[in-house]
Amino acid sequence: MHSRRPAGVAGGSRDASSTAPGSRLEPAGRRIQWPTVTAVIPTLNEADNLRWLMPRLTAVDEVVIVDGQSTDGTVEVALAIRPDAKIIVEPPIGKGAAMRTGMAAATCDLIIMLDADGSMDPAEFDSFLALLCRGYDFVKGTRYGCGGGSDDLTGLRSLGNRMLTKLANLLYGQHWSDLCYGYVAMRRDAVERLCLRSTGFEIETEMCVNAVRAGLRIAEVPSHETERRHGQSNLNTFRDGWRVLKTMIRLRFAGPLERPEPDRAPAEALPALSTVE
Repeated sequence: MHSRRPAGVAGGSRDASSTAPGSRLEPAGRRIQWPTVTAVIPTLNEADNLRWLMPRLTAVDEVVIVDGQSTDGTVEVALAIRPDAKIIVEPPIGKGAAMRTGMAAATCDLIIMLDADGSMDPAEFDSFLALLCRGYDFVKGTRYGCGGGSDDLTGLRSLGNRMLTKLANLLYGQHWSDLCYGYVAMRRDAVERLCLRSTGFEIETEMCVNAVRAGLRIAEVPSHETERRHGQSNLNTFRDGWRVLKTMIRLRFAGPLERPEPDRAPAEALPALSTVE
């Protein structure tokens, strides 16, 4: 198991001679377990992209690949680079179905979801995870924040995203800058509270609006999206935009999601992530 500390996150150094992997010994003798991280990646014929992505996932404790019955050797490439990856093969129903399966299979404290096409850089993990460690439940990437950007968005898709984001802010009383972006991290105990049902690309919108409906603590963090490295995207601008619109309007009038606890206490800050010393 790897341990780590994102830049700017406070955390004590580890004494390898007196602590077990993944923990540190406080002066009073109390051991604190470092939070662990699962990366969830849906795949469908992404072998060439995984050759770039998988070697860059060294900082996570668990990798869950949900594969839609690829025929290009995606699973074999993933296991060749990361033999301990958890592979789940299921019919290619859609991105949302794959993400829900992957989140359900994750076993670590924190979950980070990213696309398999190489457009989302694992070097940005730290900024997502640091906010979770400071008490947020759900952290979403934004390509429009300071330091963010996209090499992939066309003018039409950018316009549609901005319009949908403005509508979502109006409907849900938020100040988001980027609704349709799937680079997301959350606490594992938040997954059940999101009550996700989507099967397609609208899962990204459902996660955001259900996080509001569930009363989760939400943050945005800048992210830079590069172009897909190999192959063609399955995204359809008009079809998937329509599904996003229907999802956000339908859920707006569905009422708040029930909380497991009537009066939920503030989320306890997780121990800061550490580097191996």
